[in-house]
Amino acid sequence: MLRKILFTSYILVVACMAAATFVEKYHGTDFTHAAVYGSWWFTALWTLLAAAAVAYFVGRRIRRPSAVALHASFVLILAGALATHVSARRGMVHLRSGLAVDTYQTLEPDGSVSEHKLPFALRLDTFDIRYHDGTAAEADYVSRFTVIDGDGETRAEVSMNNIYSRNSMRFYQSSYDRDMLGSILAVNYDPYGIPLTYAGYGLLFAAFAWTLFDPKGAYRRLLRHPLMRKGVLSLLAAAALPSAAGAATTLPRESAEAFGRLNILYNNRVCPVQTFAIDFTKKLYGSPRYKDYTPEQVLAGFIFWPDEWCSEPIVRVKDGALSDQLQLPRHCAVNTFFNEFVGDYVLGPYVREYYQGQDDKLHRQAADIDDRLMMIMELRRGTLLKVFPVTSGGRTTWYAPTDNVTDTLVTEAHRAFIKNVFSLVYQEALAGRTANTDKIISKIAAYQQKNAGSSLPSALQVKAERAYNSVPFATILFMLNLTAGAALLAFTIWRMVRRNGADRLTPGGGRAAKAAAAAGAVVLAISLAALTACLALRWIISGRVPMANGYETMLVMAWSVMLLSLIACRRFRIITPFGLLMSGFFLLVSHINQMDPQITHVMPVLASPLLSVHVSVIMMSFALLSLTFVCGLTAVMLRLIRGRNAASLTEQTESLALLSRLMLYPALALLAVGVFVGAIWANVSWGTYWSWDAKETWGLITLMVYAVAVHDGSLPFLRRPMGYHVFMTLAFLTILMTYFGVNYFLGGMHSYA
Repeated sequence: MLRKILFTSYILVVACMAAATFVEKYHGTDFTHAAVYGSWWFTALWTLLAAAAVAYFVGRRIRRPSAVALHASFVLILAGALATHVSARRGMVHLRSGLAVDTYQTLEPDGSVSEHKLPFALRLDTFDIRYHDGTAAEADYVSRFTVIDGDGETRAEVSMNNIYSRNSMRFYQSSYDRDMLGSILAVNYDPYGIPLTYAGYGLLFAAFAWTLFDPKGAYRRLLRHPLMRKGVLSLLAAAALPSAAGAATTLPRESAEAFGRLNILYNNRVCPVQTFAIDFTKKLYGSPRYKDYTPEQVLAGFIFWPDEWCSEPIVRVKDGALSDQLQLPRHCAVNTFFNEFVGDYVLGPYVREYYQGQDDKLHRQAADIDDRLMMIMELRRGTLLKVFPVTSGGRTTWYAPTDNVTDTLVTEAHRAFIKNVFSLVYQEALAGRTANTDKIISKIAAYQQKNAGSSLPSALQVKAERAYNSVPFATILFMLNLTAGAALLAFTIWRMVRRNGADRLTPGGGRAAKAAAAAGAVVLAISLAALTACLALRWIISGRVPMANGYETMLVMAWSVMLLSLIACRRFRIITPFGLLMSGFFLLVSHINQMDPQITHVMPVLASPLLSVHVSVIMMSFALLSLTFVCGLTAVMLRLIRGRNAASLTEQTESLALLSRLMLYPALALLAVGVFVGAIWANVSWGTYWSWDAKETWGLITLMVYAVAVHDGSLPFLRRPMGYHVFMTLAFLTILMTYFGVNYFLGGMHSYA
């Protein structure tokens, strides 16, 4: 009876959390928090689950210290959550420059606002926004204030990821007044919940490490499994493996390259013009090269010879409702969308209808093309060409030639240079005076060096960015890995199906298997080295760990899969095709439309070392769990191909299950560490370690679902290899939902990741 209560409550908790994320999408955060996460019944359900789990655990008389510590940590975390739910107070304090404030406001469950006294007063001294040099991208928000406690005064400061604590009151930077004379701080008073929760996190991290290294633990027993000693995994691996130039005018290639070496303010980041040119050409044409033109030549063509280039068929049109209705070819000229006789914009009616709410495929396609055409119009007006820096008072501003330079310290000669230099380039290029063209471009470069202050990227960053721009790492690697992985996996399954119980291969596996294994390992190593170089270049260019957006986390996921596979493939060579396939899949996903490969500055809240730990360990966990998914899928495919009674099927599925479990335990440990390090980061950043955001919730669901797989002592079906494989294959759906479902359907605070 107790076992049924435990499993029922466990399933109900997971189901309620999953359902709540969909309720939030359609009914809003406030409703969901009131109706589900903050309700009495949800708290009671968690309490029932904790009580049933403790009773069941005690009833089974488990004495192993590592297991006791691990399960006790979850009880401690839940106790901390309950203490926070019951006793914590969160609110806001609005500070204005020079005024002392000794109260803060909280939002009550009924929607009313209550005011509470602070045990001291706060007086704002200054509020400041720090920017990345030469850009309008915020680097940090800083509030400096004085704490007045009795007759004493203390100076204090709060910024993003930098909290101030006093008398169990914790203050976080939340917002600010637009006149820069006020700051809004979040206040969190949680004297009992935070210590209990943090103690639970600490015990959890220690217990997971203890579990993995405990000589009497389940993981160490897996390493002593008879199949490991018999070398069946090695036997299994041995059986398995093992264009013509256009007529449009532009700058000569060498001059265009020199133009591409200039710097530009693009996406709130100072970078080489080459980067802007590549993005410009890719957005228009779908590829960084058009005919025999370099991206710099395409950009220069639209700048200096726009009429000619507007007749070039360079605007890519996807197949779909709009192309069918307007009978558009695969690539159109800009002029195609303008009726020269009546002056009409062909897409105008569709774009207006799109912004009036018609969001079908036809209107979305029209809006997409319109966005690209407007980019060309802005380039023709010169507003995108912010290549002229002006530094005054320690602040650098980048101007386009059509901007009004408002800085009074700029001389008339400099104003004239900014306004007219592109016309001079055009005149010299049109006359065929290439040497003069190059001299003028050199003068622009000299102007930038002289007037850009500290906003220019370093020489190392420029070299790294040009190297990064020259090689489409992800495109090459996803094709290489998917092709090699598919070939090796096909060879794997063919060898498994071909062999029967009386026709075993020796551990050597024969020449073909050895050659396949070696070739796969070489491809894996080359791919890992190339992706490592790609990530290193992005790190140098951006000055931060490359884990700040969906594109980068996909690259890190692929990198993790390849690293783990390369480490394991010497002992378990069947890992090689798995690693190639999954890494290729993650690299392929990085190419989908929603993934933005552009390098940008991150939001101030993301500039925390805890974020790097949080993302990296979760990506490592997902990488391991993706390999357990391939193990399960391979076993299911073998079962479907060979049938239930194949002589060697049992041994093969047991071998795959053992390999899968060897990855499952460290994956669970990494996932738990990642989830709860993220909670610590959230508490440091905005004052609450758990907000029931959709990504947080699905991360917890994923942890709970995969945790089921290590409890085969209580769930007999998991002791059967095929039962285990089917469960692990289906469990992978929670990872897909956590990463893709939340990002592209549910949304939320974590949708950038």
